[in-house]
Amino acid sequence: MRDDIATVKAEAVATLNELLHEEFKRLKIQFEQATWDDKKNAEGKPQKRPVKVADIEALRPFHWGYEFDEIINRRGGFDVILTNPPWEIFKPIAKEFCYDHDPNIERRGTDIKDFEKKLAMLLKDPSVRKDYLTYLSRFPHLSAYFRSANQYKNQIAVVNGKKVGTDINLYKLFVEQCFNLLRPEGKCGIVVPSGIYSDLGTKQLREMLFRQTQVTGLFCFENRKEIFEGVDRRFKFVVLSFSKGSQTTEFPAAFMHHNVTDLTKFPSPNDIRIKVNLIHSLSPDSLSIIEFHDEIDVNISLKMAAFPLLGKFVSGKWSLRLGAEFHMTNDSDLFEQKPAKGLLPLYEGKMIWLFAHGLSEPRYWLSEEKAKARLLSPRIKTIRKMLAGANNDEYFDYSKIELGYDQYRLGFRAVTGATNERALVVSIVPKRVFTGNSLIVSQPFTDIVDCDGWRQIALYSSRELLACTSLMASFVCDWFIRKKILTNMNMFYVYEIPVPRLVEQDKEFTPIVERAAKLICTTPEFDDLAREVGLGSHRNGVTDEAERARLRAELDGMIAHLYGLTEEEFAYILTTFPLVSETVKVAAQNAFRDVERGLIK
Repeated sequence: MRDDIATVKAEAVATLNELLHEEFKRLKIQFEQATWDDKKNAEGKPQKRPVKVADIEALRPFHWGYEFDEIINRRGGFDVILTNPPWEIFKPIAKEFCYDHDPNIERRGTDIKDFEKKLAMLLKDPSVRKDYLTYLSRFPHLSAYFRSANQYKNQIAVVNGKKVGTDINLYKLFVEQCFNLLRPEGKCGIVVPSGIYSDLGTKQLREMLFRQTQVTGLFCFENRKEIFEGVDRRFKFVVLSFSKGSQTTEFPAAFMHHNVTDLTKFPSPNDIRIKVNLIHSLSPDSLSIIEFHDEIDVNISLKMAAFPLLGKFVSGKWSLRLGAEFHMTNDSDLFEQKPAKGLLPLYEGKMIWLFAHGLSEPRYWLSEEKAKARLLSPRIKTIRKMLAGANNDEYFDYSKIELGYDQYRLGFRAVTGATNERALVVSIVPKRVFTGNSLIVSQPFTDIVDCDGWRQIALYSSRELLACTSLMASFVCDWFIRKKILTNMNMFYVYEIPVPRLVEQDKEFTPIVERAAKLICTTPEFDDLAREVGLGSHRNGVTDEAERARLRAELDGMIAHLYGLTEEEFAYILTTFPLVSETVKVAAQNAFRDVERGLIK
């Protein structure tokens, strides 16, 4: 009987594999065989070919409808699904491959240039090179399937009409497949990273959960007590439960727990219930969920929501456009390890702090000519696309395009963490420097091309840039953003910070700008900025640490009042920064009181 069943199953699986093969063909997915270019002694251009049935068989697909016919096809799905799926990104990772061949290569922390040398040495061995090409060839066709198959239609997030967060993560696939496999009113309990409620790349999954399920619980752990061994103690993960069907208008949530036993008491009347319409109000683009711990969190968020989100265009007010310049891996061919004539330094996130720059020396320098050409290329393509059909491309002067590195720019660290001393680390970057992707910067100009030709519109003045930097560097904005992020500061989250658009006419504007200028303009690189804002030169900046601490405390007190916070609410925000010294927090709270008494203006 066992042999008969195996024979029937083999025949059925062969047919099902053929059907899956037809789906790959319908989706126009091709197999990409990695190659090696002997002349360049480097990875070559992949050879594309149609996906074969043998490629499908190599995937060993699990055909749910066949294996669980009674449950899937006759009952409409499972009653209950409980799972703790893998939490891995589905893409080739060269360091992971190399580690298996040479454990001396660190998975993390290795300098990109050093790693490239070690990889090149390994690939000199023909057998290792063959394994490497086979390894690379495993991913593209299956990744393309996950991106285009109807059953995984919620894997790629779309924000403002653009696809974002396109990495395929196995836990994201499991969440959607669990939804697919449930019968109507079926229930799911799944353990996944906290990115399910915060990451931009999971936006479509959140939309699916809100619109097509009733979320019955979102319980977040921080791994401080090593619930999962071998996982970073700062890592956060979630026990998510939902019932298929209906819609979610609100749901119980709890965050930052450390003991598994706490889950037995959830949900309770004391737990926060988060309303979905508040999520839409505070995170209209990302739908990321703020980590509310108490009603005071909700009240502060509602006060902040009265101000426009940073990414929203407000007529007659300054605006901010953000972007990254050079990728530390993809653009590493431009990096030089020693300064020389014609080279400009590359700034990275670790080189700045709040109202400060130059915390470390540059590691790399770039040829201004080559770097400028690489930055211009995508801009020119965009403009040409906009001009297509306008019959005026020949009259367009591309030399008028200005690049950010010639201007002062707001910059913030992209690599950070919600549990760091400060998560939103913001300052102003000097002129004449390029930036790596760990430092996201503002763009001083936006390109507008219409049928009449070319125009450029400045998005902010130097004084407004200082005001924006001060607001973003405040404890209030940091408190808000660290409730959304885990380890990386995506610019879309920054766009969702509610920020008062202070301008010259506002009484708070000048006091904030003057303090920010004294904190930032402390070296000759900022003499131009000092002159533009009326400070004179960097010699009038403040370098005394005690005086700098006073100015920062006053800024925090003034900005907390600007948001309409009470003393209790501001004091609560300060308690959420455990790594910030008590001296700093007390100074900020005293400054808040002095603003209230009219002692700080």
